[in-house]
Amino acid sequence: MADPWTVLIPIVIADVINPVLFAFMVYAAGSNRPISNTLIVLLGHTTAYLSAGILLALGMERITGYLSKPHSIDFVIGLVIGLLLIWVAYLSSRRKPDTDNGPGEQLTPLKAFGFGAIINFIGIPFALPYFAAIDQILRENLSVFDSLLILLGYNLLYALPFLMVPVICMLMGQQSQPLLARINNWLDRVGGVLMPFILGLVGLALVADSVTYFSTGRGLW
Repeated sequence: MADPWTVLIPIVIADVINPVLFAFMVYAAGSNRPISNTLIVLLGHTTAYLSAGILLALGMERITGYLSKPHSIDFVIGLVIGLLLIWVAYLSSRRKPDTDNGPGEQLTPLKAFGFGAIINFIGIPFALPYFAAIDQILRENLSVFDSLLILLGYNLLYALPFLMVPVICMLMGQQSQPLLARINNWLDRVGGVLMPFILGLVGLALVADSVTYFSTGRGLW
């Protein structure tokens, strides 16, 4: 069995290109408490993302438990997710960049945490790689503890790049706003090109893996 991270690392790279979360982080950076609010938004998102991942894993594992060939259903799920990723990649390639970051406002810690959690539902099309990651973790047939540990590690890796926002706020203060706005606009433009490409690659890899399994009895990894 291959190291699960050889598959999960490319998936987390595709997953982290999330313009929705970064836009909200920039929004929080323009509030009355930029450092604490951006950190709380990220904490809210990570908490909700991890919790949703655990619930999804339990649900997917329960589904496989009812079927006679639980290993095969993992590849069926991977095939479906792969096709959805290819479709989302196509839709993302046609999306026009949105450069409106919105005005800042007085954010309370509770509201910032809520914003971070709600982003999981607003950005659900961008979360398809997360489904793929969970499916890959379940394929490993690890213990519950090891599976949760890998899922936690995935979420921490996902959150790591977004820490640049509070760090920039801390180092530059109010002067960080123009820089963050430029980064946000750049990410939106680049993401419009890069995201469809990466999502499409991950989708094609999952489809190829599933087709290979049903053709030969063994997946690609």
